[in-house]
Amino acid sequence: MMKVLKRIPLFQTNLSFARTYINTNLKPPKANQNLKRYLNSNCYTKAILFFRELLRHSSSSIDSFSFLFVLKACTKKPFSLEGKQLHTQLIKYGFRSIIHLQTVLVKFYAVSGNLLDAHHVFDEISSRNIVSWTTLISAYVVNQKPQKALELFRKMQTLNVETDQVTLTVALSACADLGALEMGEWIHTYVRRKPELEADLSLNNAFINMYAKCGEVQTARKLFDSLGEKDVTTWTSMIVGHALHGQASEALELFGEMEEIKQKNSKNKEEGNCGSSIILPNDVTFIGVLMACSHGGMVEKGKEYYQSMIEDYGLKPRDLHFGCMVDLFCRAGLLKEAYHFITEMPGLDNAVLWRTLLGACSINGEIELGEKVKLQLLELEPGYVGDNVAMSNIYAAKGMWDKKVKVRDQIKQLRRAPGCSSIEVASEISEFVSVDDDHPLKDEIYEALNYLTVSMKTYDYSLRISILSEF
Repeated sequence: MMKVLKRIPLFQTNLSFARTYINTNLKPPKANQNLKRYLNSNCYTKAILFFRELLRHSSSSIDSFSFLFVLKACTKKPFSLEGKQLHTQLIKYGFRSIIHLQTVLVKFYAVSGNLLDAHHVFDEISSRNIVSWTTLISAYVVNQKPQKALELFRKMQTLNVETDQVTLTVALSACADLGALEMGEWIHTYVRRKPELEADLSLNNAFINMYAKCGEVQTARKLFDSLGEKDVTTWTSMIVGHALHGQASEALELFGEMEEIKQKNSKNKEEGNCGSSIILPNDVTFIGVLMACSHGGMVEKGKEYYQSMIEDYGLKPRDLHFGCMVDLFCRAGLLKEAYHFITEMPGLDNAVLWRTLLGACSINGEIELGEKVKLQLLELEPGYVGDNVAMSNIYAAKGMWDKKVKVRDQIKQLRRAPGCSSIEVASEISEFVSVDDDHPLKDEIYEALNYLTVSMKTYDYSLRISILSEF
């Protein structure tokens, strides 16, 4: 561990401060107080350096809490290499089976994106509690594996592990990501049946988010309206929910109501009246607002809100805000304005934004601009098949068959990732890729699809469905 740390210049320049705290008589409580102080002060590098000096000069002052504090420091940054080294050190010191350290290790590996090691550490925990289960479930949600998260949640239920609000909030987040409405409704019923699981604000926010993202906007709104206490997450979840489903006027009306309450509470505080706390919109709130403007075709309104976010609230736009603005211009057919917005955007070029504009060029038959955008994408992601498809469609629409054939030939040389879909049946999530013949129930699935096709044709529906008949 020491040799690797020594090679890092950042650590080399800051060693002197750590040595001033070390002496051979330093006791564990004193050492831990220093480590905890660095952790609470967000001085994560100093915590690691201090621990390094303890290992060198006062190893007797180290206990399991010392490892706990420094592991948390590695998780916060994160320091991936140093955390792995600490893992080996705590095994050497005989602290491998302490559940608090194991749980923090699960979180550390999850933050580092290493789900394999996170799950491996979890499997080594002999007496798992609700905290360790929740940490692993959250790890899969954070790393965009919601299906695996729900599998673990169901397994936890079968093992009769008593759940709490935090676990349910994480599980609801997975439901929202997957669109798993049945599981989300089951959790809601479960909470109602358990008086000791009284829904707090965080859990209610998770329910609103889940219902909104699963398409039950009215249910989400009823729950939103019934809450006496709301925070910025509550308002944001509902605004985004309306915006996601094209309910632009409802989203903007709700945002206007949020601003009116803010102004009213600000006035009360200025007058010395005790009232509700001031709730300010955050950057996610404005993502919902800009999405609403985009879906509603409100270009000028969108520009105003974008400027207000920066000037009135001091919020720095992120890629998602830029994406909303590009989408706003493209939906309104203002492709040149979208092009200038991207070129003047601060920071590195974003392939997703250029791709959005290319798609709009394809819809509007903008050959010249489309070719300029395609050149930008060639520099950013030269092997993306979808860009060639979009250009091929533009040439085909204009009858430029020679160029279309040339682009199509380029497509044949590239491999395209298959599309993926998921469906929820009886609270179980099944995933399918295009032309999938690996599912254990493939025969029954294709039989059902053939039956549906025949039934729909008898009602004179015009269909162009190709069913795979050979396996």
